[in-house]
Amino acid sequence: MDEVLNAVGPRLRALRRARGITLAALAATTGVSESTLSRLESGQRRATLELLLPLARTYDVPLDDLVGAPRTGDPRIHFTPIRRFGMTFVPLSRRPGGVHAFKMIIPARPEPLEPTPQKHEGFEWLYVLSGRLRLVIGERDLTLPSGEAAEFDTSLPHWLGSADGGAVELLILFDPQGMRAHIHADPHRPSHGGSRQ
Repeated sequence: MDEVLNAVGPRLRALRRARGITLAALAATTGVSESTLSRLESGQRRATLELLLPLARTYDVPLDDLVGAPRTGDPRIHFTPIRRFGMTFVPLSRRPGGVHAFKMIIPARPEPLEPTPQKHEGFEWLYVLSGRLRLVIGERDLTLPSGEAAEFDTSLPHWLGSADGGAVELLILFDPQGMRAHIHADPHRPSHGGSRQ
């Protein structure tokens, strides 16, 4: 029981950061004070049903996901898609902290969007499952077809979008601590900012 309760704080912090929500914004949405949320995430405050219910509602996830309770009898993982910036992110990993895995879906548009680069701490590895991805990193503007991979430091201004307006699906591994994903590539194959697998 203690082990489960001690893991709640880091899981809540990782979930909030993955959603890009500040403590102040979360406090305004849930009605739970910013200081209480901060102490809950740091482990200085024990989780209670009264605190977890508004968080589960805000994040739109089952209460079990917040406490990391094992699902009994059903081996399936129930994903909760996150929609941000007009794109859909499907979390593929459930562990708090460490590397986060997502499937990212960029919907088709009549006209491709203009890049609006952002930057944040961390390191990202991606693999294009289908479609043609436009990847802008600093001054570099790359097009990655399906089967292409790339990795980059997210503290550099970067942007991901469709290269031709069509839908794009990709897998993303994101490490907020900035550790690189190791890719063993064929040195005889061409590279376009990533490694063709």
